[in-house]
Amino acid sequence: MDVLSIVGILLGLVAILGGALAKGSSLEALWNLAAFLIVVVGTMGAALVQARTPVFLRGLKIFPWVFMPPRLDVEDMIERLVEWSHLSRKEGLLGLETISDEEPDPFVRKGLQLLVDGAEPQALRQILEADLDNRELFDLQGAKVFESMGIYSPTLGIIGAVMGLMAVMQNLADPAKLGHGIAAAFVATIYGVGMANLFFLPVANKLKGVIQARVNYETMLLEGLISIAEGENPRNIENKLSGFIQD
Repeated sequence: MDVLSIVGILLGLVAILGGALAKGSSLEALWNLAAFLIVVVGTMGAALVQARTPVFLRGLKIFPWVFMPPRLDVEDMIERLVEWSHLSRKEGLLGLETISDEEPDPFVRKGLQLLVDGAEPQALRQILEADLDNRELFDLQGAKVFESMGIYSPTLGIIGAVMGLMAVMQNLADPAKLGHGIAAAFVATIYGVGMANLFFLPVANKLKGVIQARVNYETMLLEGLISIAEGENPRNIENKLSGFIQD
C-alpha cells in the first residue's frame, strides 16, 4: 500500500475544501452539476478520442498501482538468482526446469524456460529485452492516458466558465441572479485546474515512477539470467546485481 498517494489525495481535498471555508464560502458552492458534466465527462471524451482502446484499458488496469504498486523485492530476487546459479552449476540448466514450471511471474518463467531450452546468452538478451521494451512502452502509454486528462481538463474548465458567463449575460436584467451565476461559472475552472493538478497529472507521474521501478527490477533479472547462461560464478553474479539495490 502506497500511503503517500492516499495522504496526498486527502491533503489536496483538505486544501480545496478547507480553503473554501476559510475564504467564507460554503461547500455547497463548490458543487455544480453542469460544471461537473462539462469538465469530467468532456475530459473523459477527449481522452477516449486520443487513446486506442487497448491503451485506454491498460491505463485503467494499472491505475491501482498508484495505491498498491507491484511488489518488487530486489534483494530477494538476487538471492533466488544466486540459488539458481548454484543449482545450474551442480545439475546443469535442465535443473531449472522444475523451478520454471512453478514460477508465477510470466517474465521470470519465460527467462527460465529459455535457459532450460539452451538459448544462447545473446538470443536470451534479445528476446527478453524485446519483451521488456514492448511492455514498458505499453505501460507508459497507459500512464499517458491520465497525463492527457490533466492537459485537457483545465481547458474544459475554461470552456465551462465561459459557458457559465454566457448564461449570466442572459440574466443581466435580474441583478439577484448575477452573483450566484458568476460564482457557478468559475466552479468549472476549479474542477478543471484542480483535477488536473491534484489528481490526473500526479497519477500519471506516480505510474511512470512505478513503471520505471519495474523496468529496473526486470533489467536486473535479465542480467542475472544472462549471467547464469554464461556460467558466471554465483559470487560474481551477486556482486554485479547488488548495484541494482536502491536504499
